[in-house]
Amino acid sequence: MRIVLGVGGGIAAYKAASLLRLFTEAGHDVTVVPTEASTRFVGVATWEALSGHPVTNSVFDDVDQVRHVRLGHEADLIVVAPATADLLARAATGQANDLLTNTLLMARGPVLFAPAMHTEMWQNAATRANVETLRSRGITVLDPAIGRLTGADSGPGRLPEPEVIFDAALALATPPSDFLDVPTPSEDAPAGLSLAGRTVTISAGGTREPLDPVRFLGNRSSGKQGVALAAAARDAGATVTLVAAHMDVPAPGGVEVVSVETALELREAMRAAAVHSDVIVMAAAVADFRPAAVSDTKIKKRDDADDPVISLVRNPDILHELVQQREEAGRTQLIVGFAAETGDEHGDVLGYARAKLERKGCDLLVVNQVGRDKVFGQDSNSVVILSAAGAGPESVAGTKDQVSAAVIRRIGSELGRVVPHI
Repeated sequence: MRIVLGVGGGIAAYKAASLLRLFTEAGHDVTVVPTEASTRFVGVATWEALSGHPVTNSVFDDVDQVRHVRLGHEADLIVVAPATADLLARAATGQANDLLTNTLLMARGPVLFAPAMHTEMWQNAATRANVETLRSRGITVLDPAIGRLTGADSGPGRLPEPEVIFDAALALATPPSDFLDVPTPSEDAPAGLSLAGRTVTISAGGTREPLDPVRFLGNRSSGKQGVALAAAARDAGATVTLVAAHMDVPAPGGVEVVSVETALELREAMRAAAVHSDVIVMAAAVADFRPAAVSDTKIKKRDDADDPVISLVRNPDILHELVQQREEAGRTQLIVGFAAETGDEHGDVLGYARAKLERKGCDLLVVNQVGRDKVFGQDSNSVVILSAAGAGPESVAGTKDQVSAAVIRRIGSELGRVVPHI
């Protein structure tokens, strides 16, 4: 596949080298088109060495080949990473003042932007309008990751990891085979497209709560179930956003990925995505507690000092907050929670799960019994789906793909019965 990799003028430009490597090692032919500003961060020699092609950002080089037209026409895919606020603005307004913006105007194939900028720039009304303009034209604009930015700043604005961009880009150029012969959804859409026209946000993976620059509190979640749910929702016709904490498996193609690390970052991303979602699925394993203080330096093990005492504070109840947010807005929305439970001398798994369903206020609760050799990291699962509407429990067992398909079918059947929560 012929790929044009556009590189914008931000400090995250160095990460584009890893993205280029992923493309070339997968056998794709990549031409790099950097902006003039980006060459202040990564030089032309780097791009030429890694791509095996000459690199320029001028429309006046190779004029005899009409390069500013040919690149866009011949590209099977154009990826811009990092996409700065300036570059998004120029693309949205149709400017053509360098080779990259010329190439974007001539594009015949899919185009993907991976933004990277400071939080205030990303959240500025002008940038948001430019992003919406590009998306309205069928161009894919990923949401930036949430985390540490240049200097001491932290928030949404980090360039998504190269692997995330790689998967999203190839999904655009090679859509899932299930989609190739699917008819246009209608009101009589079959069960396999039960979420056609719906927007679904799914959280997955395990959060990590930093203790110092090296250590964190985490859990055993692999993200396999959340990823399988995202793929099943996609195959059911939904537009899917996957809010991904730490995962041992890659995100599926054809979904938008928002990368997070901590419970607070996941909370922010879910609350933002929920505003535009018909369905919310909280499948992530969110840490109940986080360290009350995070050390700026690695905590040392010293013979001349007492062992450190780690104080914990409770993380917010994200699922309950999403239910409250829905009720306050009077929004028609289906909310699904996941409960990883163990029994003890005070009660069994289903007893704790029913109490959690009532306490959280969600519509469905998917319950599984967990343990060191159960669920986490495994390819199979066994769950019980509980309903707040009073329907009897539904047991599902099989691979995580099969369990996900059953959960998505249940969500599809429940959507017709959802009423506004006011």
